[in-house]
Amino acid sequence: MITLEHIYWLSGLMMAGVAIVNFRDRSNRRRINNAAFWGIYGITFLIGSRLPDAVNGFLVIAMVLVASIRGLGQGVDLTPAEEREASARRWGNKLFIPALTIPILTVAGTFAFKRFTVNGVALVDVKQVTVIALAIATLVALAVGMLLLRPALSAPIKEARRLLDAVGWAAVLPQMLAALGALFALAGVGNVVSGLAQRWIPLDTPLVVVTTYAVGMAVFTMIMGNAFAAFPVMTAGIGLPLIVQKFGGDPTIMAAIGMLSGFCGTLMTPMAANFNIVPTALLELPDENAVIKVQIPTALILLGANILLMNFLVFRR
Repeated sequence: MITLEHIYWLSGLMMAGVAIVNFRDRSNRRRINNAAFWGIYGITFLIGSRLPDAVNGFLVIAMVLVASIRGLGQGVDLTPAEEREASARRWGNKLFIPALTIPILTVAGTFAFKRFTVNGVALVDVKQVTVIALAIATLVALAVGMLLLRPALSAPIKEARRLLDAVGWAAVLPQMLAALGALFALAGVGNVVSGLAQRWIPLDTPLVVVTTYAVGMAVFTMIMGNAFAAFPVMTAGIGLPLIVQKFGGDPTIMAAIGMLSGFCGTLMTPMAANFNIVPTALLELPDENAVIKVQIPTALILLGANILLMNFLVFRR
């Protein structure tokens, strides 16, 4: 059976490759820092589940120290911009083929893998079927891209290094913030949020509860920088005790639209650095909040739509 652990191994191998490429890149004055940072990160994927929690904690602290001492850097891009532009013009819209392969196969795999069995055993872990389908789709897209463009065999890992170095430490934010959200949930922050909400907001009607949950997801995401960190807190404090238990809402619909409400907050916060600040830096825009300012109207409209959708759908059984 293909499980999430196998996907972690793939991620770890990629991080290890990025570390090796960084270590060999003498054009980067901070190549040792980069190699150490991505190498340690790779270890957490490869054998993190087999290490004691304390060791994993020390590895995270080591990553913070590496990123703090002299920071991370970027090497010289050996592919001239003119060559990249010429390649883009030559291939045109065909460049979208590998990119579109990923969502198409992910959706197809999400449904198909649930039916595949080998000797009565599911081919993939049905609890993580979407993530596994995404990983397999990415591998297929990589193969399609290699066959279509026929670059050097080292091109994928070098491009992975280039992108990760451009993003820097912000690349690990989603995973770290998701873990922080789980810690908050275990610490009972959700109960505190529920108590404050019930003290100051009249949560006597389904619409008010749904609005509080959706807006809370967006606001807490803006504070934390990641909807995965906000989800366990807001769901434990508002979603489950009020929407599901008090008013009989459907937890599946609540969770799906609730996460989308959190993503509205992602569009409006500099804390989501890997989404909103890094693109500004890569595009060399003069206003570091330019991306956020453009996204705010869309985020607010989508948040309102989520509230209405949840109110009409979550209570229908």
